[in-house]
Amino acid sequence: MTVWTRLREELDRAGRVAQSAVDETRARLELMRTQQLADKAAQAIGYAVFRARQEGKDIETALFDRLSAALTEHQAEIARQEETIKNMKSSRDAEWRAHAEEPAAASPPPAA
Repeated sequence: MTVWTRLREELDRAGRVAQSAVDETRARLELMRTQQLADKAAQAIGYAVFRARQEGKDIETALFDRLSAALTEHQAEIARQEETIKNMKSSRDAEWRAHAEEPAAASPPPAA
């Protein structure tokens, strides 16, 4: 294998790793955004229950159903996003392990 071929392969691998890191960062930002939406939905449920109790009533069933459905949807999305990030991380780790296990390129014998 020539030096140029090896260099090209290493640069390609580095590019894939960098792109993987960028993709994982985007996924983590999306996860954080979804977690914030879930927190807002849970907070809305809490405020609705608090207001209803202050008025001496129970929370309206339709309101509770709507808010809890939103929270459930966000939690399901969080689980999907966490699984995606876990898969990205395991793929990246597998690529690193495969690269570490590659035999080093044989260097040419010294000139006599």
